[in-house]
Amino acid sequence: MKLIPLEDRVVVKPQEAETKTAGGIVLPDSAKEKPLMGKVVAAGPGKMLDSGSRGTMSVKKNDVVLYGKYSGSDVEVEGTEYKILRESEILGIVEK
Repeated sequence: MKLIPLEDRVVVKPQEAETKTAGGIVLPDSAKEKPLMGKVVAAGPGKMLDSGSRGTMSVKKNDVVLYGKYSGSDVEVEGTEYKILRESEILGIVEK
């Protein structure tokens, strides 16, 4: 099954939550924070503007992005967790 976002939506695969602290303490599942960073799996064609043309997307496939803690919708496709966000919910792109 393929997940294709519409308009200005972006499908992101969240990064795994950290299992150890910097000091080496192993965290239980209940103490792990939701990840706020992920890799873009797919991006929609862009928002339809009043002029009838489409706006260009700022993110593209394989970009690593930051997003807010409660933004987007969580979905599961074939056992894999994804987050669907609007482009405006993305806080920034992480460059390596």
